[in-house]
Amino acid sequence: MPAIYSAPDGSKEAAVLEKLRRVIDPDFGEDIVNCGFVKALNVDESAGNVLFAIELTTPACPVKAEFERQAKAFVGELEWVKNVRVTMTAQPARNDAPETVEGLRRVRHIIAVSSCKGGVGKSTTSVNLAYTLAMMGAKVGILDADVYGPSLPTMISPESPVLEMDKGTGTITPVEYEGVKVVSFGFAGQGSAIMRGPMVSGLINQLLTTTDWGELDYLILDMPPGTGDIQLTLCQVVPITAAVVVTTPQKLAFIDVEKGVRMFAKLAVPCVSVVENLSYFEVDGVKHKPFGEGSGAAICEQYGVPNLLQMPIVPELSACGDTGRPLVLRDPACKTSSRYQDVAATVVREVAKLNNGKKPRVDIDPGYDGAFRVELPGENDDKPFWITAKNVRMSDTSARVKGSDESPDRLLNGTPIPDDIAPIEMSVIGNYAMSVTWPDGLSQVAAFNTLAKLERLPARAS
Repeated sequence: MPAIYSAPDGSKEAAVLEKLRRVIDPDFGEDIVNCGFVKALNVDESAGNVLFAIELTTPACPVKAEFERQAKAFVGELEWVKNVRVTMTAQPARNDAPETVEGLRRVRHIIAVSSCKGGVGKSTTSVNLAYTLAMMGAKVGILDADVYGPSLPTMISPESPVLEMDKGTGTITPVEYEGVKVVSFGFAGQGSAIMRGPMVSGLINQLLTTTDWGELDYLILDMPPGTGDIQLTLCQVVPITAAVVVTTPQKLAFIDVEKGVRMFAKLAVPCVSVVENLSYFEVDGVKHKPFGEGSGAAICEQYGVPNLLQMPIVPELSACGDTGRPLVLRDPACKTSSRYQDVAATVVREVAKLNNGKKPRVDIDPGYDGAFRVELPGENDDKPFWITAKNVRMSDTSARVKGSDESPDRLLNGTPIPDDIAPIEMSVIGNYAMSVTWPDGLSQVAAFNTLAKLERLPARAS
C-alpha cells in the first residue's frame, strides 16, 4: 500500500482526513486515507478552501466518480469549508521487476485473454475489453499473439496498418487505433524484417518484447488457442498479472477451458474472470439458451475464479468485428457494451486487489501433523485455521479414479490416499486458489472457497 497521509491532531488537515475516512474502497474494505490514496492536502482556512488529490491504483477505477462525489460532500460538511477541489489521479504505470525486458518496463499490468478452443470469441473479448479499459481512462495496448490466424487486422481499421521497425535498434513501433496501441503479425508487411528468422514462439516473443509500448496501464495479450509451447513461452517470457478465460456454455467447453486454468495455475498466473460467450439470446424479456448452460459456472465453482460474465448472442457483435470497428466504440451505450464494462470493471478490481489487498497465506504446519495452515482475508475473522492434507486432496473431484466417482479417496493409481499424504510443492495463485503437486503426480488447483468449507481441525494455541 502507498504511504498513509497524516496530520497533527486537532488541525484542520486532521479534520479533513477524518471526513475522508468515510469514503470506503469497496474492494479493499478500507477507507481511502488508510489505503494511501489521499495526497497533496492543502488547507486555506481563512478562505475556506480545501485542495487534495486522490491517487487511485488505476485511472480505470470503476468507482472514481463516486469517490470524488463522496469526498467533496463529506469534506463540505465542515462548517468552515467553502470550496472543495479534488484532483483525481492514478499511480504511474511502471514495472520495476529486474527481469522485465526494456520494451515492457513501463507496462504496469499484462492481462492474458485465453481459450483452449478456437472459435469461442476470444479475440472479440480481447478487443472489446481493451477499448473499454481505454474508455475508462486507462492507457492500453493489445498484442494479437495468433501468428497463424491474426484477428486484429479485421477487427480494427487503423489509418496506417503497418508495423515499423527501427533498423538501428530493432525496436518495433506499434500501430495505433482510437488511442490503443496494437501489434499483430497481420500488420507486418511482406518482406518486413519482423518476419525473418524466428520460429513461431520466438516471433511472438519478438513482437511482445521488442515493441516500444511506452507507458501502459494494461497490455492485453490475445493468446492463441491451446495450451502448447507458444502459450507456455508467452507466460514464461513476461510477468503476466492475471488471465481472463473465454468459453462457451457447452459441457465440452469445460474440458478444454479446464486445461487452460490448470496451465495458468502451474505458472502461478491467477484467473480473475470467466467470460462465457454465446450464453443466451433474449426475446420479449425471456432468455433462451440454445447452447446449454453451466460451463462457465462450473469453472468458477471448481477453481474459485471470482467472476463469471455471461455475454448474449447479438448479431451486432460479430458484424462490428467484421467491419473494423469494435462494438464498444460503435455503440458504447448498448446492453452488450455495458456487459464489456462489467468485464473491464472485474479486471480492474481484481488486479488492484492482487497488487494492494491482503494476501491469502497457506503453509504446512509440521507441528500439527503436516496440516495445512490457512489464512484467508475475510474468513474466520482473518485468523488462521487448519485442515488436513488428505481432505484437501479429496476435495479435488478431478482426482477421482475413473469409474470411482463415489470414492474420491484414491490416488491416481487406484490405491487409497494415505492419512499422512503430504504435498511435494504448493503455491498461492492470486486471491482465489492455490496450486498443489502431490506425490502421485496430480497437479491440483484448490479453490480457497472450497478449502473454507472443509472440516477444520481444532485451532492451535498461540
